Amino acid sequence: MIETLQEACDYIRQKTDNFQPHFGIVLGTGLGALVQDIQIAYSLNYGDIPHFPVSTVEGHSGKLIFGELGGRPVVVMQGRFHYYEGYSMEQVVFPIRVMKLLGIQKLFVSNAAGGLHPDFNTSDLMVITDHINLLPTNPLIGKNLDELGPRFPDMSEPYSELLVQQALEVAEANGLQVRTGVYASAPGPMLETKAEYHYIRTIGADAVGMSTVPEVIAAVHMSLPVFAVSVITDLCVPGKIKKVILKDILEAAAKAEPNMTLLIKELIKRQD
Repeated sequence: MIETLQEACDYIRQKTDNFQPHFGIVLGTGLGALVQDIQIAYSLNYGDIPHFPVSTVEGHSGKLIFGELGGRPVVVMQGRFHYYEGYSMEQVVFPIRVMKLLGIQKLFVSNAAGGLHPDFNTSDLMVITDHINLLPTNPLIGKNLDELGPRFPDMSEPYSELLVQQALEVAEANGLQVRTGVYASAPGPMLETKAEYHYIRTIGADAVGMSTVPEVIAAVHMSLPVFAVSVITDLCVPGKIKKVILKDILEAAAKAEPNMTLLIKELIKRQD
């Protein structure tokens, strides 16, 4: 694994003239337009990078973007990978580990999620404060990669409390309404049943999706501070549940995208 990570990093450095990103950003389903705010220096297709998986889901472009956002050097995943696509957990988090080895100091993650909290509405932003892993495995199962992190990483603060507080300050300063809450990650690709929504809400989640948690576990393992935000694209509350198609999710994400872009851009500006 270390060798494959190094091969990917060597290729990327060669193609980007050793560009040094300080922050990594992962853009979820329908949330790729943040790239329009980036002064792009380099753009690599996932398929050209050694050992990189390739996005198979609509709404995931499949490019690794290097440039400046808010005057800060960033590397952006325009599209991510999911366990339900048939990838192993090692493949799902491979890009996160690559970004760490390229030198990022903090990780910013976005996703589309179903809203379980009764006060949530579609296109709301939810800053994630904690998570529940309902996936059948995680990226740390197996032999530990000591070069990346410890065998038993502490998960008492998977999402940086400082970054959460800064994000809330950014939201207030810019007149953005944001929620906070717990994100649950389920395997997918099917959406949950009504009984499953009730169960996931009962165990403490405010939103549910099919991503993010593996990437966060890998980041915490490597001592990377994480900030994550969900865009609520459908409602999973009794009386508000309706049949959902991908088109509805993409439309709800697109409506929220300007606010999410503003939040992440201004948050990155505040980093040292």
